[in-house]
Amino acid sequence: MEHPENERHDSWPDDDANRMQRVEAVLFLSKEPMNSRKLSELADLEDGTQARTLIQKLNQRYDRTGKAFQVKQVAGGYQLMTRPQFAPWLRQIEYTGTSLRLSPPALETLAVVAYRQPVLKAEIESIRGVGCGELLRQLMERNLVKIAGRSSELGNPFLYATTRNFLKTFGLGTLDQLPRAAKLRGREILGESQKNQPPNGLSSESLSTISETAHYIEQE
Repeated sequence: MEHPENERHDSWPDDDANRMQRVEAVLFLSKEPMNSRKLSELADLEDGTQARTLIQKLNQRYDRTGKAFQVKQVAGGYQLMTRPQFAPWLRQIEYTGTSLRLSPPALETLAVVAYRQPVLKAEIESIRGVGCGELLRQLMERNLVKIAGRSSELGNPFLYATTRNFLKTFGLGTLDQLPRAAKLRGREILGESQKNQPPNGLSSESLSTISETAHYIEQE
């Protein structure tokens, strides 16, 4: 006699409610963000488009019923996550793991890398006005920053960029979700305008933006 766990997926009801349950079950068990194609395979759906449609319906249901969680697009995939407003309370729960605590200089360094990547260590130090070798090492140890290659400049120095774990840790789908990303990733403040700024420090506008980003990162 065939056991229930060995039954074919074809025996599953194929209504919308059941498909949403399957998507929810897969997301509940997944420890990493999952792209729509993989999600559709595991939940036995038609394709990634159907998976994205069902995720949208799930979130509408969660919003309507006041659930403490939602499906977020994070680091190129989807993940079931608690809502940001519960973060301060959840940090008190022991089993949530080690919370991410970065010093203000580390947060500022991380913000510069996020906007300027791929970026040279010398560029980061020029923007911040201080050495950042040790801070970059700490950020790499936490898997927030990585070496993204080498520059064609003299000596072929390393280029630094944020990691996929950076997006996952701070609940970002893409870097464009950072504050004022469209402007700053275009280097209007942290790039070309630096030509007219003192070489040993930040402009007031740049400092304000980096502080804003550091605060955003810390709160997520």
